[in-house]
Amino acid sequence: MHLELKIFRHFAIGYTALIAMFSDGRAAELIMLEQPGCAWCQRWHQEIGSIYPKTGEGLKAPLRQVNIHQPWPEDLANIKKERFTPTFIVVSNGVEIGRLRGYTGDEFFWYLLNEVLDKLLDPSGLSKDNS
Repeated sequence: MHLELKIFRHFAIGYTALIAMFSDGRAAELIMLEQPGCAWCQRWHQEIGSIYPKTGEGLKAPLRQVNIHQPWPEDLANIKKERFTPTFIVVSNGVEIGRLRGYTGDEFFWYLLNEVLDKLLDPSGLSKDNS
């Protein structure tokens, strides 16, 4: 019984550290830069927008929309602004992980987004190309 308690305690400490590492109040987000009248932004919303929050990707990086003609959000001060819309930026803990410029359809979007989201899981902070 004593051994089981020790194992549980070590598991609980490791689990708590893992949760703390990924949930410091600024979890990953998918920032969508858009502007009124953007046909490709509208297409993204029609094809993906309604289902995105229900997907695994949407759970890892919830969507946050930013109009490029509005004041830039203070918490994105370290993120480079963009004039091209739509642009999708995966941000974690205030750091840009990756950026997708444009939208050419759902298949490319999911593929490219998952390439960026995979970088969130790399504990070294390096992309798979740099390891």
